[in-house]
Amino acid sequence: METRKVQVTGGSTYTVSLPKSWATDNEVSAGSTVEFYPEDDALLLTPQSESHRQEGTLDVSNLEGERLTRAVMTMYVSGFDIIRLEAGRITTNQRRAIRSATQGLVGVEVLEETTDSVVIQDLLDSSELSIVNAVTRMRLIASAMLEDAVTSVITNEDDIARDVIERDDDVDRLWLVVSRIFRATLRSPRASEELGVSREDCFDYHSSARQLERIADHAVKISKLALKLEEIPDEVAEAIEALHDDAFEVFEKSMDALFAEDSDEATELGHAALESVLGIDEHTRVIDDRLRGLDSVEAQSLGLIVDSLSRSADYGGNIAETALQKAAPRP
Repeated sequence: METRKVQVTGGSTYTVSLPKSWATDNEVSAGSTVEFYPEDDALLLTPQSESHRQEGTLDVSNLEGERLTRAVMTMYVSGFDIIRLEAGRITTNQRRAIRSATQGLVGVEVLEETTDSVVIQDLLDSSELSIVNAVTRMRLIASAMLEDAVTSVITNEDDIARDVIERDDDVDRLWLVVSRIFRATLRSPRASEELGVSREDCFDYHSSARQLERIADHAVKISKLALKLEEIPDEVAEAIEALHDDAFEVFEKSMDALFAEDSDEATELGHAALESVLGIDEHTRVIDDRLRGLDSVEAQSLGLIVDSLSRSADYGGNIAETALQKAAPRP
């Protein structure tokens, strides 16, 4: 850490010198323009960028299949707007993996293809993306997926289960958008200012989005189990439906707490959600007792469904804890 004394020039202008090493590393010299971002009692400074579009190059010679797909998604989340993928020769399998990656990302398309490279570009203006809207959309999709997954178990309708599984891609795409926005706010105070959301709040939204992504994954797990089950006993169906209602109540209170603008309201909802979680374990034990008289294979599948609903409630509880931290007074 370095310190500087504040000087007063012209009787009214406060000035402070920049550390030479920092200025050199960031190519700041006489005549350069820097940007200031006030953040509560702190003042953040960054060199003015010539372009907001970030370009990155990745050697994919030794990457194929899922590894290549994940590498492209990682470059996207890291904040690159233009991604150049290079190799001595891009194979057909590699092109297929790259297309799979672009289909799993929001607003990304292949810009250019040659024998030794593929260039993909994010066509969306990052400053126009809203982390709040993305998390809100995740909330709606994840809650609907969980409800439909339970419906598919109770009604034994395979089409509903398959639809839930397909919708998981929408949640995954939004999760990557949230991750990209969050990481952008960590790199540059400009991103946070353009969003109109503080970096602390972005962290809270990112943490909550992770829980939503996990809830959607459990909805998929329930749906896959539903495809293997036949019609289940009425008393078990009623118990599972009641457990879902309890988990959904935790989920809704938690998300309402996260988005509440009034801190008192957020605190009340957050505590109510966490208190509701306490009754979930007792509820699951009652259902487990009812499963003991069933066929072992059926009982195992239903037990996994109950576990997924219980875990979904726990993830809702995690969101409630985040909401309480977001609503707490800040130093």
